[in-house]
Amino acid sequence: MPMLATFANTFKIPDLRKRILFTLGLVFVCRVISMVPTPGVDWQTLQMELARIRETAGVGGGLMDWLNVFSGGALNQCAVGFLSIWPYISASIIVQLMTSVIPQLERLSREGETGRMKINQYTRYLMIGICVFQAFALATALQNPATMGLGNVQIVTRPGLAFNITTAICMTSASLLVMWLADQITQRGIGNGTSLIIMINITSRLPSAIMQAWGRYFGLSGVEATNSPVELVLLLLFGFAVIMGTVMLTQGVRKVPIHSTRKAAGGSGAYGRMQQTYMPLRVNYTGVMPIIFAGPLIQFPAALLARIPAEITWLSWAKWLGGKLSDMTSPIHLTVYALMIMFFAFFWVATQFNAMRISDSLKKEGSYVPGIRPGMATAEYLDALMTRVTLIGGTGLLTVALLPQLLRGFMQLPWEMASFFGGTSLLIIVGVALDTLRQMESFLLMRNYDGFLKHGNLRGR
Repeated sequence: MPMLATFANTFKIPDLRKRILFTLGLVFVCRVISMVPTPGVDWQTLQMELARIRETAGVGGGLMDWLNVFSGGALNQCAVGFLSIWPYISASIIVQLMTSVIPQLERLSREGETGRMKINQYTRYLMIGICVFQAFALATALQNPATMGLGNVQIVTRPGLAFNITTAICMTSASLLVMWLADQITQRGIGNGTSLIIMINITSRLPSAIMQAWGRYFGLSGVEATNSPVELVLLLLFGFAVIMGTVMLTQGVRKVPIHSTRKAAGGSGAYGRMQQTYMPLRVNYTGVMPIIFAGPLIQFPAALLARIPAEITWLSWAKWLGGKLSDMTSPIHLTVYALMIMFFAFFWVATQFNAMRISDSLKKEGSYVPGIRPGMATAEYLDALMTRVTLIGGTGLLTVALLPQLLRGFMQLPWEMASFFGGTSLLIIVGVALDTLRQMESFLLMRNYDGFLKHGNLRGR
């Protein structure tokens, strides 16, 4: 097959082969880090308690499964790599948002490579602070398992301040190492290191999801199948359609025509021939950010509200609300989740898409949108157009985000299976796969090999 032949060609190019093998080696190291238990933690007891919670929670359980999927299974043994690359992602998002509101950071972002390096330095300092805070909070929670709903068990063998400090040092060091490995993948490997590590963490649960599916539809280890294989075939067809829709959502753009005039050679003041280009406005401009924001902002407060003691009767409504928000299949959770995704979709565009700056850049370059006056009129046009595009993209993002919860509620699919049919997991896998394949294709085309597509080239996010 042409596609398989193209993949085989990637190993015929020495430079590309070295990059791929280098990337695979560092990804393997990252996976090892996510499997090393934190010193002082009885991970077997923790694993049994997590299994008990999954059995008793039914289809509605949420926070533990959510953390386990995005940590690549590190929660099961409370690995030193439990935080993984996420503190760096959090720090990057915070700095990116602050750049829009703090003039000093905005000026740095315009200073080219020097400013970018300075902002990256600030991001890393913030990452260390986030790591220490999260690791210290996790160590405290492990010494009080009831706060996490784990029951009356002892998970930490030697509780105390020394355990908190040891955990903070181990997890912070592991996160810094993972961040450094991600930088090495970006510079010397193939693809974006940070995105690849996140994708590998998510896909590491795929074998477990396959085993669950096999047991559900064909039986496993003496346990009879509970559902018909016909349902599995329909699910696979549905999953294929969802992947196609996700690719369209990720790749979709609204092309804005731009006319440019260039000065003729000689600098006589005369202008050369008109040139027409396009400004692509991504349909899914926000990426997975709205889902990343909305998920924790529902799950963590909900977990706290659900653990209000029943003796406090005047807060019974808050405990009830926490239980409904924790249940991923409840109408209240789905409604709040949908509203928050749409809100953050527009919020991210409002803070990151600067129509006035784009208009000024077009004006300085002698470019304009046909039929629209340069300056404020162009900015208003772009802003209104981006609002309509965001509404379409946000609706598509909302549909993909709700699919796992709907499948879990109506079909009682385990979360590890349902998470691959939509949500953050599928969006990240599709986006990272497209970006990585695009980089591989560029190497192939430079060496006069065929690309992955017969017509056209792959386009990154």
